[in-house]
Amino acid sequence: MAERIYAAAPPRLLQIRTLVADAGRQTSNGSGFLVSADGLAITNYHVVSQAALEPDTYRLEYTAADGSQGRVTLLRVDLPNDLALIRVDKKDAPYFRFDQAAIEGRLAKGERLYSMGNPLDLGFTIIEGTYNGLADHSYTERIHFSGALNPGMSGGPAVTADGNVIGINVATRRGGQLISFLVPARFAVDLLQQAGEGEKPADPKSDVGRQLLAWRSGLFKSLGEAGFRSDTLGPYRAPATQALWFNCWASTNASATPKPRASVNSTECSSDTTVFVASDLNIGAITVNHSLVKTVDLNQFQFANYLTQLSQPRLSVGGPFKKWYTPQRCLEDFVSVSTPRQHPPLHVVWCAQAYRRFEGLYDVSLIAVTQDQPLEALVSRLTMQAVGYDDAIALGTRFLEAVQVGQ
Repeated sequence: MAERIYAAAPPRLLQIRTLVADAGRQTSNGSGFLVSADGLAITNYHVVSQAALEPDTYRLEYTAADGSQGRVTLLRVDLPNDLALIRVDKKDAPYFRFDQAAIEGRLAKGERLYSMGNPLDLGFTIIEGTYNGLADHSYTERIHFSGALNPGMSGGPAVTADGNVIGINVATRRGGQLISFLVPARFAVDLLQQAGEGEKPADPKSDVGRQLLAWRSGLFKSLGEAGFRSDTLGPYRAPATQALWFNCWASTNASATPKPRASVNSTECSSDTTVFVASDLNIGAITVNHSLVKTVDLNQFQFANYLTQLSQPRLSVGGPFKKWYTPQRCLEDFVSVSTPRQHPPLHVVWCAQAYRRFEGLYDVSLIAVTQDQPLEALVSRLTMQAVGYDDAIALGTRFLEAVQVGQ
């Protein structure tokens, strides 16, 4: 089966390379595939991101299976779904078609799939795997594919036994075996339909920024609508999101060596919401962290100092991040609400940094430490990437209001 599929595939497959324009040498490569007879092709956004963000520095080039090469024109990007529509100088070439059952969500779990691409610049390759439906706990739709995707295969097609595309190679899970992910084909179909609305965007960078703002708006609206529930941690009630696209874990320092001078029992819920913007910028993560801290042999002054160290902001600062962010600014104060029996007084630290290239977006860290007990405290933290300032204020307020003394 794989032999038959692959025999027909090479004329439709592409290697997509990003080159430094002045030097003419590649900096990265990925895969792509033809979807029309007049040279339209699909790949991943992250394969062409350097050229999209810095078109004066980088250019795109393709290599076909027969060794022919040519320029690539970037037409459209779909940032949240990590897709790009490109044009190459191929006419009347064979091309892939999309699987209608996959587009309509009728593909059965367990069906055999065949993924193609150019892994590690070794030449075009076919990988057999299994369709496992959409990944759970993910805000962005991704197909769980049991197959061994490798670097360089990004942007290649995954097809059924009939040779029709059901998804686009996008990622693999490090630390796992045969755990990979595909972008559902229907998003590529949507992008292809936009080709009739005009060719090259006036400014790909503006297109990226516009899509990022729209995606952020939907994400935090969804988070707000899901709301917070109240979980018990010792004598406190702590806010936990009810959104389904979070993974939650617990940890403790009880078995640490040497024996800790304060016990820390923590829960952390992290969202599966990151979006690739550039090779050094993945954004959109949201985390909710709570730590119940109790003294073991610290006095009141030592315990307060320990809490100060535990509640430091964790935003990205310095180094390469100066390229993307303005300097971090923090405010801190003591906060109390109108019903002190339910809400303990809090020491609150609010830190934010703006994105230099994307106006209106911020990374925000909110840390709250309860102040009702001298030798025990709840340290709560809400971290949001690529959030609008008004959304950050609204969600932060709801988060602080949900920190309560247990009943």
